[in-house]
Formats: sequence, C-alpha cells, structure tokens
Amino acid sequence: MQKLSSLILLTVGLACGATSAMATPAPSNEGAKKAAVQKVSAASKKAHTAKGEEPEPDVGGLLPTAYDCELGNKLTIYTDANNDQQIALQWNKRMHRMTRVSTTTGAQRFENPQNGLVWIGIPAKGMLLDSKKGKQLANECKSPEQRAQQVAENG
Repeated sequence: MQKLSSLILLTVGLACGATSAMATPAPSNEGAKKAAVQKVSAASKKAHTAKGEEPEPDVGGLLPTAYDCELGNKLTIYTDANNDQQIALQWNKRMHRMTRVSTTTGAQRFENPQNGLVWIGIPAKGMLLDSKKGKQLANECKSPEQRAQQVAENG
C-alpha cells in the first residue's frame, strides 16, 4: 500500500510540474528539446512496461542537473522546484524514478526499491549505489556548482 501511495504521489508531483512548465512558453529551441525528450520518454515507457519493468518518468518541465563522476561516469538528476520528495535520475541511458528517504545526517537520500538504486547527495559530492548488488555504481559525482565550489575552496 505504501508503494502505491508513493507511486501516486510521484505521478501527481511530476504531472503538476509538467503542467506548470507547459503554462510558461519556452523558447523555440528549448521547446524542441522538451518535445524530443517527451517523445523518447513515451516510447521508452511503452517498451519497458511491455517487459514488465517500471515505466520511466516523464521529465518534461523538470530542471536537469548534469553530474560528472570519477572514471568518466555521468548521470543527470531532474528536479521539480515544487516537489522535493522525488527526483528522476538518468543513468546508463535509462530514467529512474527515485523517492526521498529521510536521514539523520542531513544527506539527501533517494531510493528506487524496485531496481535497487540509491542516490546519496552531500554538499561536496554525490554517489550512486546498487543496493541489490551491494556496490557503488558512481562516486565523486559533482555538479558544475559543486566543482566551482571546490575550485574556490582550493584556490
């Protein structure tokens, strides 16, 4: 029942974000990018649902942040300014729906129990874990802002 509630909240949250983004006209180049992402996302949802996998979230209207990680790994996190309880995480050409899990340390922790992904973000970096296999997938992941902060601190 809790999974169903989380899924409903995520769907409503993403729909609200997409609806509010649609109300604001975007520049033509940005509109084309959004349409392409939505078209790919829709096709991917159909393919993964047919395989019995979780459908990929629609990221239209969400704010992307690209992270560069060690060993050349890259991932992108899509956020909604009106909903801090869910994110969409793009990893290995797949989009994953992630739900916030509370922590006592202040770290941002998002999980997808179905596929075992765990994203942990702290002010200096982030890391992506596979809880099913018990291993790190990506470490030392930094956004452009985190890299700039590191450069400023190191002089």
